[in-house]
Amino acid sequence: MPIRIIQSKQNPRLKELRRALAHPSHGGQRLAGIEGPNLLEEALRAGLRVDCVFAAEGTEGLLEGLGLSPEIEILLLPKSLLDSALTTETPQTIAALVETPEWSWADVLGGAGKTAPLVVVLAGVQDPGNLGTILRSAEAFGADGVLSLPGTVSTWNPKAVRASAGSVFRLPLVSASAEEGFARLREAGVTIWTTAVEGAKPAPDVDLAGAVAMLIGNEGNGVPEEVARLADGAVTIPCPGAVESLNAAVAASVLLYEASRQRVGHGASASHPSQKARRRGHPADWDDLASHLDLKAEHPGALMGGQR
Repeated sequence: MPIRIIQSKQNPRLKELRRALAHPSHGGQRLAGIEGPNLLEEALRAGLRVDCVFAAEGTEGLLEGLGLSPEIEILLLPKSLLDSALTTETPQTIAALVETPEWSWADVLGGAGKTAPLVVVLAGVQDPGNLGTILRSAEAFGADGVLSLPGTVSTWNPKAVRASAGSVFRLPLVSASAEEGFARLREAGVTIWTTAVEGAKPAPDVDLAGAVAMLIGNEGNGVPEEVARLADGAVTIPCPGAVESLNAAVAASVLLYEASRQRVGHGASASHPSQKARRRGHPADWDDLASHLDLKAEHPGALMGGQR
């Protein structure tokens, strides 16, 4: 495993890592920055091409056993130098540049022959921690893919990547305007449900076992009105407690669980994504979700978002 030592803050690869972490894009940027050996392992397991690995001096042992290809560039550098490029409060000792996957609409809709795709639509989700948690829940409960609308934070934001626990590497995602995205969904026979508090059907009364997309909105204002108007109907999560609305990640997770529950009830086969997710160690029911996901709001007072 050839390793090159670098000592300069001006090293071009280190600059590339710093730029990828500080300014993640929504698409078109070939490389994304990731931090930590666990995420590197997840990226490798997902089949992503690793372009370059950065390791703090003395931590080369963490790379052993990962099965890194001999052609991957590995740079060894002082921890203080690596820290200067990373974005976390407690920087990791391993980082990498990975090639972002390219997804198509066919991927998001579950591939050829899929008759009942389950799609999550992100409508202005701004908190990267919420977004990452939504991606993790979407994979856990068998969603086929994600549509990101303008105004949504980049899925390659370092905090979103960490919160997704690797789901961002595997879950198909495309970015498009509401008009283009909704046209594509309807062309595939998908019914679009927006989340709301008033004037909406309770989730258990809505058919989520069919081809559906669920709109998850901004943490402060919910789904934008101009986007909600384009939906086919509105769904709400009945809350008997004295809470006005739910955090975006919590709302998405509850709705995804409900969709998964209905689909299993309709005789989902073992090849369904939700079944595959369980075999990978994801939760089989809602009781497992608390230990599987960190569903705390990034800002404790911001409990709106997902349904409002």
